[in-house]
Amino acid sequence: MFKTTLMRNLRVCHVRHLSQVATSRPSALKISEEKGVRHITLANPKTRNALSLHVLEELHEAIHKENPLLRCIVLGAEGKVFSAGHNLKELTAKDGRAYHQEVFDSCTRLMLALQSISVPVIAKVNGIAAAAGCQLVASCDIVIATDTSSFSTPGGGVGIFCSTPGIPLVRCVPRKVSAHMLLTGLPISADEALRAGLVSKVVPESELDSEVQRTVEAIVSKSKAVIALGKSFMYRQMEMTIEDAYSAPREDEKLRIHCRASLVMSQAEALLQKLLHQKRKSYLQFTKLEMNGCLM
Repeated sequence: MFKTTLMRNLRVCHVRHLSQVATSRPSALKISEEKGVRHITLANPKTRNALSLHVLEELHEAIHKENPLLRCIVLGAEGKVFSAGHNLKELTAKDGRAYHQEVFDSCTRLMLALQSISVPVIAKVNGIAAAAGCQLVASCDIVIATDTSSFSTPGGGVGIFCSTPGIPLVRCVPRKVSAHMLLTGLPISADEALRAGLVSKVVPESELDSEVQRTVEAIVSKSKAVIALGKSFMYRQMEMTIEDAYSAPREDEKLRIHCRASLVMSQAEALLQKLLHQKRKSYLQFTKLEMNGCLM
């Protein structure tokens, strides 16, 4: 009994130690924010942008960083690999099962957070998205990819079946496509991913930035409250029967009223600003005429 308790405590201490070491590492992300749009970039191409525990925790913190003006998040990556998935060095026997579980729990928290946060998350993919990297893509609301990108769940080839990457994957693509990806590990192209529903848009690499910007502008031009309510309802109704889904909006009536009020207020504010601008313009014109009269 004592030996079992001692071993358990040692494993917990080992996990805590590794977590503390992870927090002291330099950031693996580049984060910038402008005009309500937060750009989060995986910036460790040497590791193929592996989703280590350190990176997973950084990503979770980055998407939850408070800003009432935030309207959209764009998730991208440096290099030709969007993300190769988990860092397999962290999943060896030497780190123990408790640490492995912490890695997977952290990954689950991140994937769920991407859908639960109120603002849309756009995955900007230019390269390979494999295993948990594919899971990350599948968990985003919108995916814009270059025509040379590919997507795969090859975990079975290294003895770790892509069980958790399959969770969002099977909710994005038809069963036969997800089964082929998960059971063979073979990649699908960007065009195949588009046809299957894993990707929203496919563009040449030269048009990736402009297409992402066009999508961002379309989002931020809408009412923030309306988009937040719409995203929340979109995901909730997917798990309902069609009858419950049609009934659910009644429960959101108060929120819809709030959204309409918010929209009306924003429109009224815009109108007021326009009137004030016109009034100022008229005043300046009148003053100019009056000064000209005095000079005559």
